Amino acid sequence: MNHLIEQAGLSDSIVCDSAGTSSYHIDSPPDRRMAAAAKSRGIILKGQARQFQPSDFEMFDLILAMDRDNYQDILFLDSQGKYQDKVKLICDFASNHREREVPDPYYGGTEGFNKVIDLLLDACEGLLQKVVSTYALSGKE
Repeated sequence: MNHLIEQAGLSDSIVCDSAGTSSYHIDSPPDRRMAAAAKSRGIILKGQARQFQPSDFEMFDLILAMDRDNYQDILFLDSQGKYQDKVKLICDFASNHREREVPDPYYGGTEGFNKVIDLLLDACEGLLQKVVSTYALSGKE
């Protein structure tokens, strides 16, 4: 998503962050296999893993889950149901893929990571269009 935000010239208008729902891999860089799949599409993955925090509900306008398990884990942290309208599945924004959840690529070899990158690019393109239209943003012409 950050790659698409940068390409659109919207880095000053949109903040995108990533967090997991479990404590696995905290402070780790992106998985080398996912980084390779992204790099083959001209995308450099940056950052390090962190865990989703309840304060993220306040900090972000939209919270996206990769699958229904993560979706439920996120909603569980919103015990009063105050932020449910902010939580969505990322695949809800995909237009060229039928999957409603991002599959776990870790057991699918190189092809699994390529499939996930393609699915996420599709979903993130749709998400960016939605964000731009919702917030009336414009990037570089």
